[in-house]
Amino acid sequence: MTFPDFSAGEATSPATGPSHARTLKGMSGAARAVVMVLVAAVSLATAGGVAAVTQLTGNIETAQMTVLGPDRPKVVLPKDPNAGTPLNIVIMGSDSRGGENRDLAGGEDAGARSDTTVVMHISGDRSRIEMISIPRDSTVDVPSCTTEDGATTAELYSTKFNAAFSQGVQAGGTVADGALCTVKTVEKLTGVFMNGFIVVDFAGFSSMVDAVGGVEVCVEEPIYSEDANHLSLDAGAHTLKGVKALDYARARKGDGLGDGSDLGRIGRQQEVMASLARKVLSQEVLTNPAKSLNFLKAVTRSLTMNKELASIDGLAGLAYSMRNVRPDTITFMTVPNEYDPVQTANVIWTDEAVQLWDNVKHDRPLDFDPDAPSADASPSADASPSATSDDESAEGSSEPTPDSPSPSSTEIKQAGEEAFTGADTTKVCG
Repeated sequence: MTFPDFSAGEATSPATGPSHARTLKGMSGAARAVVMVLVAAVSLATAGGVAAVTQLTGNIETAQMTVLGPDRPKVVLPKDPNAGTPLNIVIMGSDSRGGENRDLAGGEDAGARSDTTVVMHISGDRSRIEMISIPRDSTVDVPSCTTEDGATTAELYSTKFNAAFSQGVQAGGTVADGALCTVKTVEKLTGVFMNGFIVVDFAGFSSMVDAVGGVEVCVEEPIYSEDANHLSLDAGAHTLKGVKALDYARARKGDGLGDGSDLGRIGRQQEVMASLARKVLSQEVLTNPAKSLNFLKAVTRSLTMNKELASIDGLAGLAYSMRNVRPDTITFMTVPNEYDPVQTANVIWTDEAVQLWDNVKHDRPLDFDPDAPSADASPSADASPSATSDDESAEGSSEPTPDSPSPSSTEIKQAGEEAFTGADTTKVCG
């Protein structure tokens, strides 16, 4: 999961598409603000709870209407069209420099490269969300892809994973073609069926962070990055607003940023995603109508997705079925990897990645180990680092439970290097 690297890669022709056409045929240029990915699936439930979902489907009912008496039509709650079925959604972004994104991205070059890919797995029982980052510098083979206009790309061997997106854009001329080629590559590499994709843009990321009042991050040592719009942060706790949050999430090279690798940046981005999840799921947003509405507006204006995922009814139903999601039911991790001995600037996936994708394919918790003495072949939320959801409670409840306790771990987890949940500690400030 990475945000723009403005120093590497060849620029392609600007991707085309109207600024707010949000289905497959009308994709705008999108940036790698994948930190908002999580919101794509749960925003309708978390920003305003059930009231927001029922509003979207025309089923608002208030106390004042009780004077109408009991003889009234039954309220129909949104239905999840994929209830009981796990969903896998590829989240990606590109550094297209058009429109509102130009100033945020630096604006020097036109292009459409994707350095961000996260596979979001939503369990069939809706008790878990798992966000799996794929390093852009993974050495992979990219299959031949067909664009919407029927053009065919060449197969690529032993190349960087993000070449899949570039191939699609270069052949078809649109971000949609890049997204489709990325999805095909993910399926080829993992053997897991992908139900759709989502792309988020720079401007949308900034607006969504501002809508909730910023995100909290812990900076362990002073940071300065010239490439990230001269980002400068002192050590300590910070609340970052839209543009600065974007700069922090995409920064790779500079003082206080480790070795400047893509892997280090992935860890920071996962921390920002977790912080955003905590903020959106907090009472500060859930009980604030203005923040909820602004956040919903920012989300719906910024997401680009395939047509199958884009219906209001489908999103509302999915959101309603996930109304009991909490920070501790959301897990973040990176595909297990090690440095490529041949192409030393890249990484290769390890044997552990095979088990990871098999778990995703069969809707098992990410840390399921078939060789463990107590391993159970059936999916079990209790075995997951993200699991604390009560299925029966979720099924029988008509209201979200934002006040449910979210246990925090006293162990410090290493974001980007190991799995952690939104309730875990990844850094300590102060």
